[in-house]
Amino acid sequence: MNQSKTLQPQNALLFSKADRLELTLCQLLNRTGHFRGIRLFFKGISRLGDGVFWYTLALSLPLLMGLEQGLAAIGHIAVSGLVCVAIYSQLKNRLVRQRPFISWREIRAHTAPLDLYSFPSGHTMNAVNFAVMFSVFYPPLFWLVVPFALLVALSRVILGMHYPTDVLVGATLGLLISNLSLMLWPAGMFAASAV
Repeated sequence: MNQSKTLQPQNALLFSKADRLELTLCQLLNRTGHFRGIRLFFKGISRLGDGVFWYTLALSLPLLMGLEQGLAAIGHIAVSGLVCVAIYSQLKNRLVRQRPFISWREIRAHTAPLDLYSFPSGHTMNAVNFAVMFSVFYPPLFWLVVPFALLVALSRVILGMHYPTDVLVGATLGLLISNLSLMLWPAGMFAASAV
């Protein structure tokens, strides 16, 4: 994690201005992590958002929907998740916005980062994408996955890993990817009717 990339001058200026504008809100949310209960709760949410929560839900789909439909849904959800990972990895490595706790001593890291860069939030991007996908394929899960996705997004700022705009852009991209996927394959890309 000690490698660093050179930020393009136009990106550096844009992020520098945005970082300063967002610092107050970042500090306000990050300070709530000084309370042990809040910190542990959001660390747990963030950790579950790494995949454990989504993988567990995915494995339950064949039980909830039937084997064939459940496996088809899992396939579609997995492909959209891989698209999210590919996009946020490329954006992070090209835009190289440092995480708030790296740029500002006022911001504390309440968890270990997965990498150096913060824009966009991959956790949030995946959470929103998965929340949409699970809600479409098995609507009763809406009341579980949407609040969880919101908590994941909030956790990333509270834990000092992201700026609010990282989370906002991540959420927007997750929404776009899931909706585009569902527009292209309304019944699911692996559904019997799609083959």
